[in-house]
Amino acid sequence: MQYDRSTFRRAAIAHGHGHYKDVAAALGISPVTAWRLWTGKTAPSADVAGRVETAYGLPLSRLLTPNDTTCEAV
Repeated sequence: MQYDRSTFRRAAIAHGHGHYKDVAAALGISPVTAWRLWTGKTAPSADVAGRVETAYGLPLSRLLTPNDTTCEAV
């Protein structure tokens, strides 16, 4: 599974949080952690995913997208 930062950013912006510092304040996390989520450098931990769901109504299942695991026979 891959973290989909665009889904996260759309939810944050819809709540008036258009900058990672706004996200940090809304979620009660450090600005560095918020920046990493905002830029897609890291996926949310279980704790942060819970905060995202509480603040933005966005469950972890919507923050993650399946990896492309298709394999072609050679």
